Amino acid sequence: MANKLISEMQLPNSIANIFAARNIITAKDALSLTEFELMELLDVGLEDVKSAIAHISATVSPPCQTALLLMENRLQNELFSGHLPTRLKGLDDALRGGIPFGVLTEVVGPAGIGKTQFCLKISLLASLPTCYGGLDGRVVYIDVESKFCSRRLIEIGATSFPEIFNTKGMAQEMAGRILVLRPASLCEFTESLEQIKVSILQNQVKLLVIDSMASLVSGEYYKEAPRQHLLGWHISFIKSLSEFSRIPVLVTNQVRSQSHDEACQYYFQVHSNAVTPEEAKKYDSLLVAALGIHWAHSVTTRIVLEAKSGQRFMKVAKSPISPPLAFPFIITSSGISLLQDDGIEVRGEEINTIRQQGHNDIIHFDGGNDA
Repeated sequence: MANKLISEMQLPNSIANIFAARNIITAKDALSLTEFELMELLDVGLEDVKSAIAHISATVSPPCQTALLLMENRLQNELFSGHLPTRLKGLDDALRGGIPFGVLTEVVGPAGIGKTQFCLKISLLASLPTCYGGLDGRVVYIDVESKFCSRRLIEIGATSFPEIFNTKGMAQEMAGRILVLRPASLCEFTESLEQIKVSILQNQVKLLVIDSMASLVSGEYYKEAPRQHLLGWHISFIKSLSEFSRIPVLVTNQVRSQSHDEACQYYFQVHSNAVTPEEAKKYDSLLVAALGIHWAHSVTTRIVLEAKSGQRFMKVAKSPISPPLAFPFIITSSGISLLQDDGIEVRGEEINTIRQQGHNDIIHFDGGNDA
C-alpha cells in the first residue's frame, strides 16, 4: 500500500497536481516527509497539507477488523485457495490437506537429508491430472544447485503411479510440464522472478519450487552483505507472488551452525532455570535454518528434515494450523515415505533446532541424489 499512486487516491485536482509537479508520486513519498517539509515543497498552507496527508493515510491504512471477521476471511480464503496433497497422510492431516496455496512453504535441512527428493515428488504431483489428485498444470522449478534429475523424477513417477507412467508417452508429457530454470547468479535469479509472474498467467503454472534460496547468496555474494539483506527484495517479491497467484510456493533452505550464544538465549526463552555448562555444550552441536529472522517471518509453513540416532525425521516446525509434530521417514524408489502417520509431539528447543546425528545412510538411486 505504501507504493499506491497519489493520482489514484481521489485528492482534489488542485492539490493532486501540485504533488505530481513536485514528483511526489506515491503514498510513501508523501508520508516520508513532515508537514512543514511538505508545506515548503508544495508551497501550500498547513491546513491543505494536513487534509491531504489525512486522506492519503486513510487510503493506504488497512481498516480495523475484528477477530471474528479475520477468522471468516481465513476460512473463505482456504475454501477458494486449497492445498496440494503430498500423499504423505500424516503430513497432509497435520496441514489439513497438504502444501497450502498462496503462501510460502519452506523445507529446511542438512545436505543429503531429502529436500530435493521432496521437491521432485511435489512437482510431479502438481503436474498430474486432477483425476489422480494432481493440479493438472505446469511447474516452474528454479534449480539453483543443479540437483534436479529428470531420471529420478521419472523413477518416482513410475514407482508411485505405474498406471500413468507405463502408458506410452505419458512419462514424457508429465516431465514436459516441469520447466527447469538454473540461474547462475543472484542477478539471473532476479530476472527469472520477473518472468515467472507472466508465465504463471500464460502457461497455467500451478506450482513454484526454488531449490535452494540460501545457495543464491553463497560465495562472493555472502561476503558483501548479510544473506537476508541481499535477498530482501526477492523475499518480498516471492511472498507477494504467492499471494497474487494463489499457487503453492515451495522453497528449500540450508542450515548453519547454532552458536553458543543462540543456544543459551533460546534455552532461557523456554526454561526459567540457569543453563549449566554441560547443557550449553549439548546445544552447540545443533543446527538452525539459514537466512535469518527476516526470511523466517516470511515463511508460513516450515518443514524440517533432520536425522538423529540413524533415523530421519520430518518435522512440522512452524504452521498456523498444526502443532509441532515429527514423523520418522525413509527414502525409497517412490520418494519419501512416512514410517507412521501419527506425529510425535515436539516441544521446547527441539522445535527450532535441527539435528544430523548418525546421518550416514544416504540412499542413492539411479541417476539421482538425495539432497
